[in-house]
Amino acid sequence: MWALVFGVPPEPFDIPDDANVLTKNFGSSPVALQQVPDPVLLHDDWVITRPRLTGICGSDSKQILLDFGAGDADNAMAAFCSFPQVMGHEVVADVVELGPKARGLEVGQRVVLNPWLSCRPRGVEPPCPACQSGDYSLCWSFCDGDIKPGIHTGVSADVTGGYAELMPAHDSMLFAVPDSVPDELAVFADPFSVSLHAVTRHPPPRSGRVLVYGAGSLGLCAVAILRALYPDVAVAAVARFDAQAELARRFGAELVLAHEPRLAVIEELVRWGGGRLWQPLHGLPMAHPGAVDVVYDTIGKPETFEVGVRVLTARGTLVKAGVHAPGRWEWSPLYFKEINWVGSNAFGIEEVDGHRRHAIAHYLDLVVDSRIDLRPMLTHVFRLNQWRDAFLAIANQGDSGAVKVAIDQR
Repeated sequence: MWALVFGVPPEPFDIPDDANVLTKNFGSSPVALQQVPDPVLLHDDWVITRPRLTGICGSDSKQILLDFGAGDADNAMAAFCSFPQVMGHEVVADVVELGPKARGLEVGQRVVLNPWLSCRPRGVEPPCPACQSGDYSLCWSFCDGDIKPGIHTGVSADVTGGYAELMPAHDSMLFAVPDSVPDELAVFADPFSVSLHAVTRHPPPRSGRVLVYGAGSLGLCAVAILRALYPDVAVAAVARFDAQAELARRFGAELVLAHEPRLAVIEELVRWGGGRLWQPLHGLPMAHPGAVDVVYDTIGKPETFEVGVRVLTARGTLVKAGVHAPGRWEWSPLYFKEINWVGSNAFGIEEVDGHRRHAIAHYLDLVVDSRIDLRPMLTHVFRLNQWRDAFLAIANQGDSGAVKVAIDQR
């Protein structure tokens, strides 16, 4: 089958002299479209699917565009992956082959992928405490069993992802898509679930004020979730690109700010939220009392943390949902205001409206009930053999207007 493989000699192509950094990085990225063996059933309860539509996750684009930063050389997560990889984990697919012990699925059924390679997919018994509690993204077994290390589909050398003509999956990793839900909505199940976990595990107070930092897929999903599940909460968002800002407003953010200059971001948020600003000898001012109860940071850079802790109220919460290289940041407001700084990693069994279900099941229900409609986020689709154009659209978002880009194999 044809597959986009990371961890192989790159396919060189011409890069314009005036290209931006990401485009130049892309020119030397170790990725190529190759023919590889068709996937096999890894265990008897696995199945083979044919991807229909695969979203390009922010983590995938960072990896292929070499955008994690120079400070990422000692990233501890490197222990939980194996190469070469066929990435792509935001997948809508058709089931084409069933293992003899696969249950709950039929050939021809349209499904969406829950990508976590936790205990059950790996055949680990008994399941670890994290899996028993439904925290699949915190599984203890990501390097165990006879499947090569990898936290999810697309980062294990054995479990090829959706940037390919075929994709394997365990029967527990696939959710049937209702007929009323088009592929263009089903493809958002994964990023929506990531943001659902971040928001519902660290919910805003009633009638509170929150900031969604970043308006890519995770940020826009967070805005939509806040509007659907917490209608009394005031939402502000920071967006880098015009297309993102337009969608943030469309999804219900009442205040949308450009990402620079950061001083203006702080001043506008304090003006909006009613805090008080205090100017130090150098650097950015701090609000005390602060103007924001919770910051959902979908960027995860030192520059965004510095703004977040300055605008948060005392004992507010800074939720790190974005992935980026580490770096020094001025974090004295973190201890002074006793701010809760917490990571948010993917999703599992989540509680919505008093019901505990898998995050993807919640998403499909909310779509069927017309409470969530993320279709405007899907701005660009490309065929698999147009993979360069897809990643160039992401590398040049300011010009392309790309928000969510997907590989279409229908």
